[in-house]
Amino acid sequence: MDIFLEVLDKLSSWLSLLPRISAKNIVEIAIISFLVYELLVWIKNTRAWTLLKGLLVIFAFSVVVVLFKLDTILWIIKNITAIAVTALLVVFQPELRKALEQLGSQNIITNFLPVDSSGKEGSGFNERTVNELVRATFEMAKVKTGALMVIERGTSLKEIERTGIEINGLISSQLLINIFEHNTPLHDGAVVIRGNRVAAATCYLPLSDNMSINKALGTRHRAAVGVSESTDSLTIVVSEETGRVSVAQEGHLQTISDAETLRTILSGIRETAEPSGSRFRLWKGRLINGKKADK
Repeated sequence: MDIFLEVLDKLSSWLSLLPRISAKNIVEIAIISFLVYELLVWIKNTRAWTLLKGLLVIFAFSVVVVLFKLDTILWIIKNITAIAVTALLVVFQPELRKALEQLGSQNIITNFLPVDSSGKEGSGFNERTVNELVRATFEMAKVKTGALMVIERGTSLKEIERTGIEINGLISSQLLINIFEHNTPLHDGAVVIRGNRVAAATCYLPLSDNMSINKALGTRHRAAVGVSESTDSLTIVVSEETGRVSVAQEGHLQTISDAETLRTILSGIRETAEPSGSRFRLWKGRLINGKKADK
């Protein structure tokens, strides 16, 4: 019994030496773990992974230099360390810019605060537009006409729109098919769609650096993924080689097998675009009606 009590005393003394972990520490550990995980995923899916392997080679070389006490080389490494930090920022500039664009495209405030979108230009993405987009997409897929249609949502595509030619025409299947017809002035590049209108054509899109994209896919698909990584847009792609229809959103590419699947996806983004504005308009209407009743 005395031995057992002695062991308990030793255990309690050892435990007292351990740092106390509070709820705050647990939250901090969880946040840091999440950030490190996201950083590793970002590095793996971009050219940063190749650059990181180069940095690991340099680090291994530095360890060898220290072990063998190569003083001259060690002196050179120490003196270029400050310059190396600046060089890293320059080398990783495209990846860092894209990461910040992805962070900035998250509409955190608008997810919580209802904003009236009734006055926004072209805000009525209606059922007719959905049907015309679906019809045009699969008509072009039948004859293997390549197409790239970017649908604007919360993030503005004005910067991309400026790279093309202004159209500002009401969406119809005939208009879209005519734009992407071979050997026409507007067929090259992407179309930007805002609400029920084709805002611009022949627009240039940023290419994705994601190394996990199938190598069999061409520039058109990589551009669709690229714009979905930096904005919350949805892009419809028709392959010129196979006639396959795909949808890119949130950095992912999904193959669409039939018209009903595409219609369901487009109807889904139409419904998610309506609630915030409709709730605000409903509240505003009740307020106005209440004032009229008081009078």
